[in-house]
Amino acid sequence: MDDKMNINDKSGHRQRVKQRFLKDGGKSMADYELLEFLLMMSIPRRDVKPIAKELLRQFGSFANVIYASPQDLMKTKWVKENTYVLFQLIAAAVKRICRENLSDGNIPVLNNTETVVDYCRAVLAYSEVEELYVIFLDASLKLISIDFLQKGTLTGVTVSPREIVRQALDKKAVNLIMVHNHPSDNVKPSENDIIATGSVEKACDLMGIKLQDHIIIGKSHFFSFLNHKMLGNNLKL
Repeated sequence: MDDKMNINDKSGHRQRVKQRFLKDGGKSMADYELLEFLLMMSIPRRDVKPIAKELLRQFGSFANVIYASPQDLMKTKWVKENTYVLFQLIAAAVKRICRENLSDGNIPVLNNTETVVDYCRAVLAYSEVEELYVIFLDASLKLISIDFLQKGTLTGVTVSPREIVRQALDKKAVNLIMVHNHPSDNVKPSENDIIATGSVEKACDLMGIKLQDHIIIGKSHFFSFLNHKMLGNNLKL
């Protein structure tokens, strides 16, 4: 990259990119163009189109770039902490919006699977290890809280039925949904997933709490134990 050619943007290119974005909110922009516009906010006075294309080449998708770790992201020339903070702000905004949609007091959570999956994907899909969250619901299936319980490894996460029940009782929740991710994007439940689901379901039943679903999240797919009729007596490989 020729620094002398890229230090100042005399061509008005940045203004043209901005106007393109304002025209339709970025709908007509390619991924590298939208990423280029974002990079303009964090990398001043430099041609950032090559940087945007390089990031997409390295990480494979727009979403993968936004959710990349600071260590991986800043291996690319010119990408510094400001860019990472900007991307994290975008990710946090997405999570906040999805959480607000899920918290709509007029809609029982189980009647809005798409919104549940959108939120869980925003929170979990791009984690490099498995993580366990629990969505606690009241008797009307309205949201009480969404809690992070455990961080695991690339291929597994420990599930404690006792801890899940304890937290449910503390929150006066009588329904809950377990959620965890598969970093591989293969969302088929493992044998351990099925065993853990059965253990949690039994522990909940003893205390008058109902496990409504266990959702496995991937970047592009999800698996619902409820949708596949794999709860109760149907819980098997």
